[in-house]
Amino acid sequence: MTTNRISVLSVLVANQIAAGEVIERPASVVKELLENSLDAGADRIDIEIEQGGARLIRVTDNGHGIHKEDLMLAMSRHATSKINHADDLSKINTLGFRGEALASISSVSRLQLISAENNANAWQIATEGEYQGEVTPASHARGTTIKVMDLFFNMPARRKFLRVEKTEFDHIDELVKRMALATPLVGYQLKHNKRTIRHYLKATTEAGMHERLSALCGHTFLEHAIKISAETANMSLHGWLALPAFSRSQADLQYLYVNQRMVRDKLLSHALRQAYHDVLYRDRYPAYILFLNVSPSHIDVNVHPTKHEVRFRESRLVHDFIVRSVQDALSHPNDTSNKNEALTMPLTNIAFEKELPIKELPIKEQVTLYHSLNHADDHQHDHQHHDHHHDHQHADDEIADIKNSEGIPPLGFALAQIKGIFILAENENGLLIIDMHAAHERIIYEKMKTSLAKESLVIQKLLFPITIKLNQREMTITETHDTFFKHLGFHIGPFSHDSVVVREVPQLLAEGPIEQLVRDIITDLLSNESSSRYEERTNHVLATLACHRSVRAHRQLTVPEMNALLREMEQTAHCGQCNHGRPTYVEFSVTELDQFFMRGK
Repeated sequence: MTTNRISVLSVLVANQIAAGEVIERPASVVKELLENSLDAGADRIDIEIEQGGARLIRVTDNGHGIHKEDLMLAMSRHATSKINHADDLSKINTLGFRGEALASISSVSRLQLISAENNANAWQIATEGEYQGEVTPASHARGTTIKVMDLFFNMPARRKFLRVEKTEFDHIDELVKRMALATPLVGYQLKHNKRTIRHYLKATTEAGMHERLSALCGHTFLEHAIKISAETANMSLHGWLALPAFSRSQADLQYLYVNQRMVRDKLLSHALRQAYHDVLYRDRYPAYILFLNVSPSHIDVNVHPTKHEVRFRESRLVHDFIVRSVQDALSHPNDTSNKNEALTMPLTNIAFEKELPIKELPIKEQVTLYHSLNHADDHQHDHQHHDHHHDHQHADDEIADIKNSEGIPPLGFALAQIKGIFILAENENGLLIIDMHAAHERIIYEKMKTSLAKESLVIQKLLFPITIKLNQREMTITETHDTFFKHLGFHIGPFSHDSVVVREVPQLLAEGPIEQLVRDIITDLLSNESSSRYEERTNHVLATLACHRSVRAHRQLTVPEMNALLREMEQTAHCGQCNHGRPTYVEFSVTELDQFFMRGK
């Protein structure tokens, strides 16, 4: 058998191999060209597409342009103006930096580049596969136009992998949408087959940003969105979080950026799932637009040709920062720091404007009556029901005093109870319907979590220790994270070269599937360097306990009891959902009620 001799690849083949890594489909070309336009300081970008990008992709910007002498270099591989030394890779502040895009694109298409630097004379150059023309004069305003024609014309096998025209354009449309979200000060126009499809104006004001977000993500998202803003010494997180009431059946409204760069990162996705897991129902997905800014020296963006992936120097710190920040924002959705003045959010499903501590309310018996819900026997309940009329009248009198002196609380005042299940209440906006069991369940759940966090962890020795067989990687990760397991309340030690023994566990989880939980934690540590399995399992146990301890359906409550429940809800984190992610109440404004009954028509 003969062996082929080693030879140097031709420039064309090398560029086409690079194109195979960078240029997956027409949307990949658009991404590279848009990133170049943004790096050039453009604030206006026009994109013209024909036949889903297979026939034509034209991107025109008003950036600072390319110098005449650099046009030939721009088509060369590994030629860039964005880095000069190896040290520059640790402080990248631009979207592009590899110097591969134009060389790769030109190797698989017919490309024309026209550019004018700072209103100087314009120049152009054309390429076709391995052929590269000369630099010649042209007519063009300040900026650059790049025209990519007949993508993969010289690679028929790759061209066959392109999808139908609509599918390819949909990918381009979504890409432009993601770019527009990250760059509000840039205007975009997108045309397909000579027809304008999108026109995003520059958002230089709060109202302009409102319009852009509405156009990109829909008005319903804005109605349920809160702002998030958090920072530490080396990173910050800001953007918009959809409240759990606006969950999705798929992950189609999740936009995540790191230093303005679109990313798909497992660590960050895991952090966001963990932050939302306590408030979402079953297999629902959260919606968000988030921008994480990290010091360039703490992040490596040079880990993938398409630059979709990043690597953090301190991944655990980043993960925990996101979880803590998102959970805090969701726990206090109407703090002034989370208010989005541009969105003018209505009080829908979960929103309320301020907290009113129970002790400040003049209806003093509310607290006593509320606490009696968990302890009252049937005799006490019958006695309360007997005095219901007197309590109702007394509560009505004091409610009137509150309305006159302190204003109406966010969740208003109870009017009546339906079938022993729902509470009807009135606030300044209109009518609320509260699921009393779900609401009380959340209140107890949050109190139990707080109590558990404040008390020392109770450890239980297993009467029969559990032996778990592991592979070598799992054994290593278990040994490496021994301190982490001890912090969670697990005593895990080596049993043999391929197994460990669990001798102690948190008392709260002693009756659960210990082996499966330990294996799940190890799997998380292998892939994410962190694990939330313990917290999730603990919260699941607490949720079950809270469900059994909460006031049951068909329980008749007095008006003061119902009002006390509303006041407790106003002071409870995530009060808009029960422990299983279901809504605890809904609100109907007077306008919505008018529309329902067709008043005024």
